[in-house]
Amino acid sequence: MYFERPTRSPQRDPMHSRIGFAVRHVMINDVHGSFNDFEGTVKVDEKDISRSQVGFTAKIDSIDTNVAPRDNHLKSPDFFDAAKYPEMSFKSKHVARLGSGFRVMGTFTMHGVSRDIIIPFTAKGPVKDGFGTTRASVSARFDINRQDYGVKWNQTLDNGGLAVDNIVHVELDLEATKAGTGPKKPA
Repeated sequence: MYFERPTRSPQRDPMHSRIGFAVRHVMINDVHGSFNDFEGTVKVDEKDISRSQVGFTAKIDSIDTNVAPRDNHLKSPDFFDAAKYPEMSFKSKHVARLGSGFRVMGTFTMHGVSRDIIIPFTAKGPVKDGFGTTRASVSARFDINRQDYGVKWNQTLDNGGLAVDNIVHVELDLEATKAGTGPKKPA
């Protein structure tokens, strides 16, 4: 695999990395969004995969659903309360192989609540792009219940359903570049 030692970390490629989400709105449509300001880390120990590390931290204030009034509501105390809880994060405790992919167990913290979760993920690469840069990626898809993290705002619809579903579908795509590869920058 791409990462040679647990002490070597690739650099996240912000143009090809994303933390996104989707949540059902009024039971009929999914609202999609992302966090535009985040950091992700991946350290792979090929000799002992369980010692590998995966993590990310996202700035709540960077939430973007392409609708500014909705983004402002999501940042408010009704939802994320970005002023009080400016970040959400995940820090791995253990990584294991799972079929052709992996799973990582760790602590996810959001809205001041930390819970252990298991996230299945895939890792791809390394590949060398047309500029000679060595790249690898990690992708994960998982669900969280926002109620578990104290994000409780909702409205009951006339049919008894909820305005905002409690289950949030999270998509994490991190692409990283290996230091020392690719075009040389002028000094």
